Amino acid sequence: MRDSAGIPDDAEAAGGAGRPPRSRGRRRRLLRWTGLGAAFLVLAGTATGWWLYNKLDGNITEDTSAAAELRRYERERPAHLATGSQNILLIGSDSRSGRNNAGYGRDKGTQRSDTTILLHLPQDRRSATAVSIPRDLMTDIPTCRKTDGSRTGEQFAQFNWAFQWGGAACTIRTVERLTGIRIDHHMVIDFGGFKKMVDAIGGVEVCLKEPVNDSEAKLRLAAGRQTLRGEQALGYVRARHSLGNGSDTERMDRQQQFLGSLVKKVQSNGVLLNPARLYPLLDAATSSVTTDPGLASLRGLYELVRGMRDIPTDQVKFLTVPRKPYAPNPNRDELVEPDAEQLFQQLRMDKPVTVTPPEPTPAADAAEAPGTGTEAGTDAGAEAELTDEGTITPPVPVPTFTGTTAGNADCR
Repeated sequence: MRDSAGIPDDAEAAGGAGRPPRSRGRRRRLLRWTGLGAAFLVLAGTATGWWLYNKLDGNITEDTSAAAELRRYERERPAHLATGSQNILLIGSDSRSGRNNAGYGRDKGTQRSDTTILLHLPQDRRSATAVSIPRDLMTDIPTCRKTDGSRTGEQFAQFNWAFQWGGAACTIRTVERLTGIRIDHHMVIDFGGFKKMVDAIGGVEVCLKEPVNDSEAKLRLAAGRQTLRGEQALGYVRARHSLGNGSDTERMDRQQQFLGSLVKKVQSNGVLLNPARLYPLLDAATSSVTTDPGLASLRGLYELVRGMRDIPTDQVKFLTVPRKPYAPNPNRDELVEPDAEQLFQQLRMDKPVTVTPPEPTPAADAAEAPGTGTEAGTDAGAEAELTDEGTITPPVPVPTFTGTTAGNADCR
């Protein structure tokens, strides 16, 4: 193409193909650098995610010795009667070993189960039932392998001796013998681990009716609404003689209320949807627990938590196994029958259990351990059955036990 003077324009002089404008070249360079930057961010994110996954996964301590001991006694263990349900034994250890636990007393190379909770997750994962087993409960403890390789004989003794004598394996076998319930998994957490997990979620709220001053539990608190962090939270769930009537039953009730508040806090958006709080919680949880091989991975723990995350808080139930003072020694406990067996039967068969708050009890009746028994009740989910003969049988009552739920864990 020529201009009015017959002179070829720039494009034709260069061979007919016009050069792109400078802005188009800059745009191409910008897109190329943007693509490279995005690819770098993806790679960096993938690498960071992989590093975090491996770090959290490597935090978990696998309890291979307990697994080996349980295999040794496989024939005597109860069968799993309900497909899809899970029974997990949660053990709080009072071990003084390790840097984080040294402040609670001299390490004598021994440990006992300060808290033991049997957590039942039904097949439908619509509820969860946590049953506290008193540490002072008198029960049959089987022969157990000690850390030095020797073995104890079978004994009728205080429940928490099982953990001191034979660790998690001995405790599991004792619980299975006591309840007839097959334990699928177990977790052990010590003082330091408990504190780290509470701190990771920003503390747990409790309400105190009166001030607390307990030097043994390292606890000094004013009355009223309190948010307890690591050291205070540990003192609160461990304190015994300075709170209430000093009984272990009341302490277990307090622990259940605290765990209910903790569950509600973890399920809140403030933790699960906040990476700044979620990662510290995962880091604290994975570095604080010793588990069986089936849970000793981030994937195993994730599958467990995923099955529980959508359970409504009012369906996360806490109760203590029905108990009463042991006749020969009121400072120890024994089961209340047939109430305890009824509870164990419901859990074995993956049947529902309901809980109701305890009735106010006069101080003179405190020795009766309020709420340790059951009341015949009918749950709303109980249904009548049609027999082969066409007759209708009445609905089967769902046992009601004294306890609480995570939904009732607010300060009131």
